[in-house]
Amino acid sequence: MAGAIGHEVSFERLLRADREPQNWLTYSGSFQAHRHTKLTQITPVNVKNLEMQWVFQAPPSPEKFEATALVVDGVLYTVAPPNTVVALDAATGRVFWVHRYEPSRESRNCCGNNNRGLAVLGNTLYMGTIDAHLLAIDASRGERLWDVQIERAEAGYSIMHAPLIVKDKVIVGVGGGEFGIRGFIAAYEARTGREAWRFNTIPGPGERGHETWTGDPDAWRHGGGPVWVTGSYDPDLNLTYWGIGNPGPDWNGDTRDGDNLYTDSVVALDADTGQLRWHYQFTPHDQMDYDAVQVPVLAEMRWPDQDGRKRPRKVMLWANRNGFFYVLDRATGQLLLGRPFVKVNWATGIDAGGRPIRVSGMVPSREGTQIYPGVQGGTNWYSPSYSLSTRLFYVSCWDDYSTVFVKEPAEYKEGRGFAGGNPWPAAPDLWGGQVENHFRAETGYGAIRAIDPLTGERRWEFKMPNVTESGILTTATDVLFGGGREGYFMALDARTGALLWKTTLGGIIISGPMSYAVDGRQFVAVTAGNALFTFALRR
Repeated sequence: MAGAIGHEVSFERLLRADREPQNWLTYSGSFQAHRHTKLTQITPVNVKNLEMQWVFQAPPSPEKFEATALVVDGVLYTVAPPNTVVALDAATGRVFWVHRYEPSRESRNCCGNNNRGLAVLGNTLYMGTIDAHLLAIDASRGERLWDVQIERAEAGYSIMHAPLIVKDKVIVGVGGGEFGIRGFIAAYEARTGREAWRFNTIPGPGERGHETWTGDPDAWRHGGGPVWVTGSYDPDLNLTYWGIGNPGPDWNGDTRDGDNLYTDSVVALDADTGQLRWHYQFTPHDQMDYDAVQVPVLAEMRWPDQDGRKRPRKVMLWANRNGFFYVLDRATGQLLLGRPFVKVNWATGIDAGGRPIRVSGMVPSREGTQIYPGVQGGTNWYSPSYSLSTRLFYVSCWDDYSTVFVKEPAEYKEGRGFAGGNPWPAAPDLWGGQVENHFRAETGYGAIRAIDPLTGERRWEFKMPNVTESGILTTATDVLFGGGREGYFMALDARTGALLWKTTLGGIIISGPMSYAVDGRQFVAVTAGNALFTFALRR
C-alpha cells in the first residue's frame, strides 16, 4: 500500500504548479499565492449539483482544524490538530497512514494549538510543530526522517504555518509574539535539516533597523515580530516575501519608542542568503495588534505610470489587518496604492512616503478608545484569492470596531504573556492571571468582498450574519468558495457575489478551501469543526 502512493515532487513541479491543476502542491496552491484553480468542471450553472463525497473525521479536539490540504498525484495530505499528519486516498478518503507527533508539554500558544499545513519536496513532507520543531516525513510510509528543534518551546516559540519550499531549502518563521520572543525567518536544508540562513525580524545591535527600537534599551530582545502565515516566492527576482506580526508588548508601546521594525511589515528576502532586499511597514509603532500576518499575493498587471500609460508591472496585493488594501511594486517595495477596504478611524489615509496619516488620540487608553477596525482587524490570517479570470482580489473581512483599554506595560518573564495586557476574557494559565489591557467588540459583521486592485474600489460584498475566518478559493469558471462561523460552506458568483449554493457542515470553517482532480473528476475540500469534507458534482 505504501508503495502505491510514492511520488516525486521536484522543485520544477512546484514552480509550474499551475500546469497541473489536478494537484494542490503548496499551501496557497502556487508560489504566487493566488488560491485560484484552473479546473473547469464546476461552473456557476452546475455548482448547485455538488454533493459530499467523503469525510475524514479527525480525533476530537478543542483545537481548530485550520490546515489546507496538499494533493499530490491522487494522495491527499493534511494535518489534524495539533500535529498529526494523515495521508488519504483523495478520491475515497481511505487512510494510507497516520504520523503522530507529540509536542512538548512546555509548548504554549496565544491562539490555540493549531497547524495550517505542510510542504512537499521530492517524496518528503515537511511540518512545523507547535513546540518549534521542523520535521521531515517520508510521504510514502509516514516515517519520520529527521526532527530539528528550531527554538525553545518553553520561551513561547512555535511554528503554526505551512513551510515554504524554495529550491533545496525549507523556509519557516516562528510564532510567539504574545510571549516576548524575538522573531525570525530561517531556511533549512531539505535533505538534512541543517540551518542555511536566518533573518531576524527584530534587528539587534549593528543590524539595519535596530535604531527603530528606542526607549528601553532591551526592548528589542522581546520585540515579537512573529510569523503566522506562509510566504510567497518570485523565481524571476529570487525573492521570498513574508508578513511579520505585531511588536511586543502588543497594546502598550511606552517602552518601545520608534517604528519597531520589522513588525507589521512585509519583508522581501533573497531566497539564497536571507538578506533583506526591501521592506514595507504597514503600521509603524503598532499599539493595536495589527499584525501583517496576511499572505503576500503576487500578480502581474498593467499598471499606470506617472504619464498615465499602462505598462506591465510585478505587484503584490495585500489587504492588511489595519484596514487598508495595498498594492506594492514587489521588486522595490514602492507603494502604488493604499486605500481602506473596511471602515477605518485610526488613520485618514496613506501619505506619499507610504506612512499612515494617524488620527490623534486613536490609540488604546485607560478610559477605552473606540477604534475601527477592531482588535481582530479588517482581516486576519485567512487566505485571500486573486482570480486570473476576473482580475479581482477577494478577501474575508470584518467590518467592526473594538473599545480598547490600556494599563501598565508588562514585565517580561519567559514563557508568560507579554502583551502589555491582553484581550478580555483571557485564560489565567495563558496570561499569568494578569489582565492589564482588554478590548470589547461592539458591533459589526463579516463579509466576503471583491476588490479591484487597480483602484482599491469594492466591486461587490456578500454579507454574513456573523464574522468569517474562512479562506477563499476561486476557479477559472468564476465560482468562489468560502465559509463562515455559522458552519455554512458556500459558492458565490465571483463576478457578482450572488449566492449559487450552500450547505451546512455543522462546525466553524477556519481554513482555506482548495480544489483538485482525480481521474478527471474535480473535488473541492474544506475543513469544518474536527473534520475534512470533500465535494464533487453528482454523477
